[in-house]
Amino acid sequence: MSVLLSDVVSGSAVGLRGRLWRLSAAELRTAAIEASAEILRLEAVRVAVVDELSMRPDDQVIASRGVGSWLAANTMLQVRDGKKIAALGAALRPFPAVAARFDCGDCSFEHAVLIVAFCESPPKGMPEEALPRCIDLLLAAASGVESTTTKVRNVIATLERVFESDEIPPAEDIDRNELRIASTLNGRVVVRGDFDALTGEMLLSALSNLTMPTPAPDGTPDARSAAKRTADGFTELIRRYLDCAKTGTDGGQRPHVNVHINARDLAEHRDCAATPSPPDGVGAAVSDLDVGHMPWLGPLSVSQTRLLGCDCFLSTVLLDDHGAPLDAKPGKRLVTAEQRVALIARDRGCAFPGCTCVPAWTDAHHIRHWANGGPTVMNNLVLLCRSHHRLMHRKTGFVGKWEIRIGTDNKPWFIPPPSIDPGQHPRPANTTFKT
Repeated sequence: MSVLLSDVVSGSAVGLRGRLWRLSAAELRTAAIEASAEILRLEAVRVAVVDELSMRPDDQVIASRGVGSWLAANTMLQVRDGKKIAALGAALRPFPAVAARFDCGDCSFEHAVLIVAFCESPPKGMPEEALPRCIDLLLAAASGVESTTTKVRNVIATLERVFESDEIPPAEDIDRNELRIASTLNGRVVVRGDFDALTGEMLLSALSNLTMPTPAPDGTPDARSAAKRTADGFTELIRRYLDCAKTGTDGGQRPHVNVHINARDLAEHRDCAATPSPPDGVGAAVSDLDVGHMPWLGPLSVSQTRLLGCDCFLSTVLLDDHGAPLDAKPGKRLVTAEQRVALIARDRGCAFPGCTCVPAWTDAHHIRHWANGGPTVMNNLVLLCRSHHRLMHRKTGFVGKWEIRIGTDNKPWFIPPPSIDPGQHPRPANTTFKT
């Protein structure tokens, strides 16, 4: 590291903007990463110090009615943020594994809060002996640069479905559904709702193709915000319903609810707590959990999936021992409806590492282009969102830098260019925690 780069990370930000031009792009990337790691380290230090102070409060802390309020009064933090810091320190004490991962900077503040909240209030159907394994799964989802809050929440949602109890999960309790529609003083209408996961799945599926960014005829990107696109899509949805309930297509399919589940799990719900963990690691353990899966909102309990199965159309996708779909009607350039269903079951959205795009917004990409003799078969196809698909085909200087291979597990693996990873270590498709 150059002297200037070390000054950037450890020094003050005063006057820094005027000196950054001296750094190369690689040095700027390094500085951003190291600054982020330093923030995580200092965050853990602050939590530990505040927690120790909460157990040995002095007159100043007592006068402030708690260490969280004292911290807010002596910093630029809000009181609620000071109390969250104090609360996390106390919550970490009974869970040393979570505390250790947080202290070493491999788990963010927000992810640690989610994990200890799950540990403090586990599903009622979960036996105590299952907690350590659940913590391992959560820490795996929360650790590393590829971790996201979505992944952590999906693992939590999956575990809540796995350990079903007689009580209806909050995500499936239709009695909690609410929709408020009120007019305002200036003649507009405010809509606010709270729905169960299945209703939410239907709504998101219906809105999907109506809310996608639509470039102008000259190719100019859609300038509308996500909220504006959703409002426009909702308006169009109502218009189509009133106009004889016309519907468009969503990723090559008419809008409907898709639920994926293994046939054996649909037939008989196994006792997951008593099922030995698979030997292939955390990813296999999460993907093999016997729950249903909706492309938009993730895990669905087996009982709710069975209920849907009483009145539905069933599409069968044959899977191999690794859970990868077997081939379906190869030989055509265009991906068939059956192949797309199989790709969704395998990739569960854009497979590019780090991408969270849902299946409805993806294209089927030929790993070896069909014009070069690449067949339209499962082992030559992968789901990519429009952005990553465009990068693979059209982006200047990008084509050929990333390589996609189908591994021995019959799932896509991505090999980065040397500029990103000099060792070019293969990265798994972004499906490990898309539960």
